[in-house]
Amino acid sequence: MLRKVLLLLSFSLIFASATFAQGTSDSVSPAATPEPAKKSATFRSTKSQVIEAQTLLKAKKLYSGDATGTSSTEWKTSVKIYQGDNGLAKTGSLNRATLEKMEIKLTDKQKDIPVDPKHLAISETKATKTDKLSTSPTTKAETKTTVGPKRPAPFQAGKDQITALQTKLKDAKLFTGNADGERSDALKDAVKKYQETNGLSATGGINAATLGKMGIALTDKQKEQVAAQAAYDAAKAPKN
Repeated sequence: MLRKVLLLLSFSLIFASATFAQGTSDSVSPAATPEPAKKSATFRSTKSQVIEAQTLLKAKKLYSGDATGTSSTEWKTSVKIYQGDNGLAKTGSLNRATLEKMEIKLTDKQKDIPVDPKHLAISETKATKTDKLSTSPTTKAETKTTVGPKRPAPFQAGKDQITALQTKLKDAKLFTGNADGERSDALKDAVKKYQETNGLSATGGINAATLGKMGIALTDKQKEQVAAQAAYDAAKAPKN
């Protein structure tokens, strides 16, 4: 009888040990952790791209600061004006859509980041299908139009015209640089002095009025731009 009791106790201890070992093994097993989601890359322009863009907008008379690659409130405002004039969303930042519109080369890393659809302007014109139940053949259209005429492109002098202007300023002892057709701060100051002494708006910019005052001929395209600007200014002027 005692022998049976001992055998029964031995089997109970073996079973309990096996159960405990299995439970310990299950609790130690590490749980699988999900991999963190990858964040989408953020598009950032380089300093050299900013300098190139600033130089471009200075030539278009949209930016008057220095091309240093440094951002500023004036710079962001200039970018917004350019974006608005070129069918882009006015973000004020040099995103991929804006750099491509400016024809500024992207880096290999930037090429891997797609254009954000939010940076592209949405068309303002919507057309509805003809009502098939109507007996009238007229197509219905809903068009949202911008108030007033579209702003024309800014006036831009050609290199030959700038060279001729530099030559005339040198003859007038207002400019000491080279007549090479290149813009510079010294040239801007000389143009401003000429404008002040000739009853012109002293902006330092090489505009149509300044070229005309100097007897430098405009191209046909520039004449069209001047006429378009005059029409735009007249439409925007307050009516009495």
